[in-house]
Amino acid sequence: MTDEKTEKTRTWIEEIEVRGEELVARIKQLAEDNKVKRVRIVEPDGDIALEIPLTYGAIAGGAVVLAAPVLAILGALAAFVAKVKIEVVHEEEVDAAEDKVS
Repeated sequence: MTDEKTEKTRTWIEEIEVRGEELVARIKQLAEDNKVKRVRIVEPDGDIALEIPLTYGAIAGGAVVLAAPVLAILGALAAFVAKVKIEVVHEEEVDAAEDKVS
């Protein structure tokens, strides 16, 4: 018998509503969280305007740097919307023993 830990992945979606001018700063902040795997920008009518897999980010000196084209798109989108909803897809590994308790 082995004492190997089996780990599963838990995924959940968080919705955040922000003003247009806060969009770029909020996305940068979310990109720093290593549990955030994907961010979707959702228009007021419910359509997904932009989906950003955060694998495009690169860790450099402790800070996450998003690609310049992504930031340009976010800036342009922010200029046209008063409020926008951000769907944040979180993912974390969970120990199987912890999962059974919860």
